[in-house]
Parts: sequence; structure tokens; C-alpha cells
Amino acid sequence: MTGPLEGIKVLDISTILAGPLVAQILGDFGADVIKIEHPTRPDGMRGHGLDKDGHPLWWTMISRNKRTMTLNLGSEQGAEIFTSLAAEADVVVENFRPGTLERWGLGYDVLSENNPGLILLRVTGFGQTGPYSTRPAFGTLVESMSGFAHLTGAADGPPTLPAFGLADSLAGIAGSSAVSMALLHRTNNGGKGQVIDLDLLSPIMAAVGPGIIYADQLGIDQERTGNRSSNNAPRNLYKTSDGHWLAISTSANSIAERVLTLVGHAEVIEEPWFATGRQRAAHADLLDDYVGGWIAERTRDEVVQEFEKAGAAVAPVYKPSELLDDPQVNAIEMVTTVEDGDLGPVRMQNVMWRMGDSPGSIRHTGRAHGEDTDAVLAELGCDADSIEDLHKAGVV
Repeated sequence: MTGPLEGIKVLDISTILAGPLVAQILGDFGADVIKIEHPTRPDGMRGHGLDKDGHPLWWTMISRNKRTMTLNLGSEQGAEIFTSLAAEADVVVENFRPGTLERWGLGYDVLSENNPGLILLRVTGFGQTGPYSTRPAFGTLVESMSGFAHLTGAADGPPTLPAFGLADSLAGIAGSSAVSMALLHRTNNGGKGQVIDLDLLSPIMAAVGPGIIYADQLGIDQERTGNRSSNNAPRNLYKTSDGHWLAISTSANSIAERVLTLVGHAEVIEEPWFATGRQRAAHADLLDDYVGGWIAERTRDEVVQEFEKAGAAVAPVYKPSELLDDPQVNAIEMVTTVEDGDLGPVRMQNVMWRMGDSPGSIRHTGRAHGEDTDAVLAELGCDADSIEDLHKAGVV
């Protein structure tokens, strides 16, 4: 058994990150994922990020556990082949602009005609309907609209965007959850499939927190606080004597008490304002002086050891290379080694959660463009001559 989704077939016709991450997670937990790309215009994700000896590294990770085939969905023959594939699939993941599948004759009404149990996950920037539905959108745009950029950065600096695909990644994780719910609904409702309308904006809006309800009920827009928090203090990044940075958070009052006791200022615990995180945040300058001064006199290892002894919360600001050597990361295999046909052994993030009775697995890394095309067509019933004709016609 390869995971709880063994026996589920997924057609991934999405590109770049959010949709492909959905399919990757489903594949990690056992689904048979077929990644379908245009014959001459492969997924742009193959060109994202760094490569080693011409082999794209991000692609190696994001397309793991997927078979790859090429197919021109916009051609008549390509659409017919895809309809046949969809008739035997459980899930289709797509992220074209609304109306594109319909223009190709591949709307849900067509795809589900011979497969009423099909689940179609549609990933777009702003959803399938509404005034923004046809706008092109990337994670950067919704990271800006969601309130994330507004809240990120120094209080006296500009809004700040993440240096990675945050909105897409959140949507990818959310999408895998949505598909799992739809599969359960299908099981419980006579095998009926459905369409899932997933926009990039909603998941990151949820992650940003209570800003919407604050604005609605209090007329307040949260503002940037840098590495501090308006909800608790001390909460910041602090530099050690050996030039490293450490993160401290004291969301629980008991942790705040332990931290201030450890750094030699237990007297502030008796102050009335120390009783809640929000009131402590109003005295962040004082608390940061106490905590930052104590940390500045010690090395990273010394601070971490003392915090652990005191039962207080602390974590280092890691570079990825340091994360690879962390004992906790390695103890529970958050990073694992996978054999790649071109690169040899490569380390990457493991499956996202550890299930006791139906664990996921990484069976192979991202494959070459169209590597499994002929095999998938043969499974569909195409003979060798038909497959050769499809290649010559540019359909695959």
C-alpha cells in the first residue's frame, strides 16, 4: 500500500505551483497522478528556480510521484483523448482562466457525462465568477490584496512581499484538503462528484488572521510592527554574541514569566500590565531591552540551552543548510533522501504529515517532459501505430 489514496487517479493539467502542489500532495499519499503538459510548451515550473547541470531542482521536488505525458488539449484529438482519460479518473486539477476548458469542449458537463463521480478542482486567482474572475493573477497579487504585505515589514518601512510562493503554497495545501473532502462526500453520497472553486486569495486571507473582523467590528486596520507583535511581548528576533539570531515568543503568560525570570528581571512580573500579552506589548521597548541585553552577552548555543532548562520558548533563525542538520528535523524525518535518475540522491521535504496506519511516501522525483506519454496512451487502449501517428500530428 502506498497511502490512503491508493487507487485514486488524478489528472494534473495545472501549471506553476498551487495546482501542481495539490497534485503532489495527493500523489504523496498514494494517488496515481498523471501530469499533462503541452507537447511544445512545458509547464513553466520547469524553468523556475535553480538547476544543477541543467536539471531543474524545484521541479524535481514539486513533480515527485507524478507520471508525465504530453497532450495538446486545444486540439480536437487532444480533447478527445483527455475526455477518455477523464472518464477513468477520479480528480482533475486545472488552473486555466475561467472558460478555457469550456472553449476546448472540456467543461465539467462534458467531462462528467460518462463519469458522474469526477471531481474537478479549479484553481484561479480570484474564483470562477465575479468582476475579477478573468484577470490574470499570481501569488504576488493576492499576497498584496490579502493584507499579508500590509502587515509584513518594519513599522516605518514599506509593505513587504515574501521571498517564496506563500499564497500558492497555502492554496496548494488547502486544495488537497478540499479534494479529500470531495472524495469523502462522493463516498457518502452515492458516488456523486462535484466542482471545487478554489481561489488563491481565500487561503492566505485565513492565514493572515483576524484583520477582517477587527476592521468590521472595531474600524481598526492592523499596522506593521516589524518582528514585534501587538498580541504579546517579549516577541522579537534577538542577536547573540556570536552573530546569530534567535526568535522568542511569549504567547502564554507562563512563558513570559519564565523568560523574564531567566534574564534576571522577575520584578516586572508583579506589574499589573504584565498580566496579558496585549498589555505587555505596550511595554515592548522595556522588555526587549531586558531580553535583548541578556541574549547579546551569550552565544546561540548558550541561550538555547538556558531557555530549554527554564522551559521557555526559543528557536534559531535558520538558513536552509542549517535546517538540514537540525536534530529534530532529522529525528522525525521532516527531510528525506530520494534517488533521482539524473542527480543521484537528493534531499527534499518529506510527506507533509505522518499517518500511523496509512503513511504516504515519495516513490520517485519529477520526471522528464512526456516521459510516460506512450505508457499512459497504451493504458488507454492505443496501439503502437496510433501512438506514433499522434506524435507525428503534434497531438502528444
